Amino acid sequence: MTFEEKVLKSNRIYEGKVVNLRCDEVINVSGRLAQREIVEHNGGAALVVFTDQKKFVMVKQYRNAPGKILIETPAGKTDGNEDPYETAVRELREETGYTAGRIEKLASMYASPGYCEEFLHIYLCMELSSGQTEFDESEAIDICEYTASEILSMIELGQIEDAKTIAGFFLAKYKLEQSGLL
Repeated sequence: MTFEEKVLKSNRIYEGKVVNLRCDEVINVSGRLAQREIVEHNGGAALVVFTDQKKFVMVKQYRNAPGKILIETPAGKTDGNEDPYETAVRELREETGYTAGRIEKLASMYASPGYCEEFLHIYLCMELSSGQTEFDESEAIDICEYTASEILSMIELGQIEDAKTIAGFFLAKYKLEQSGLL
């Protein structure tokens, strides 16, 4: 049985630069009042960057929430009403210095729908031309390249733990294998 909760009222608790937090009062499946804490996020783009040398470009950066350095696909949030494709083009240039001759959408997904509105668009970026990175002033990013087998091993060993990276990698790997590029 599918049941859609009815929102009775919403209260914005916090407004930030990246996220907002609101508390919704809802009628749940049992007909009782319940509260839902929702993180509002503008969404973004995650980029699976594939080189002509059959390597995947990843970034290493410290993430405060888990308190450690993560290996991830380049990604970033959508600015205002920016089209997700434009976010992909901008973030590719900013975080890797590359521009792509070919960008294909692989999928779109909710990052964590139990409490967050963030909706990510995953793109495969190929036919790369190198250029200069344009990191935000608060970013410290190392750019790394790995083969598909290295990434698979890192996922199995728990060295890659980021959901968008794992999902994007497997989507891209499948597409690249189907097209004979991997």
